Amino acid sequence: MSLDTILAELKSERDRLNQAIAALEGVTRGTVASRAAAPAKRGGRRRGRLSAEARQRMSEAKKAWWAKRKAGSSTKRRG
Repeated sequence: MSLDTILAELKSERDRLNQAIAALEGVTRGTVASRAAAPAKRGGRRRGRLSAEARQRMSEAKKAWWAKRKAGSSTKRRG
């Protein structure tokens, strides 16, 4: 292969890559613009609501967990 042939092939490959990059940039710009214009959709999954009693039980359980953790960690630090 001559040097001229190699240069011609490299330039051809460069042009193909530039076209591919331009096409991909156009695609990404289009999706960003369409996302900004479209209103945000809410997911189909709804969150459950906790009753006051359930929240109270969870609070008491977490307080007990922290108390147990604090009591155990003070002995471990000094040892």
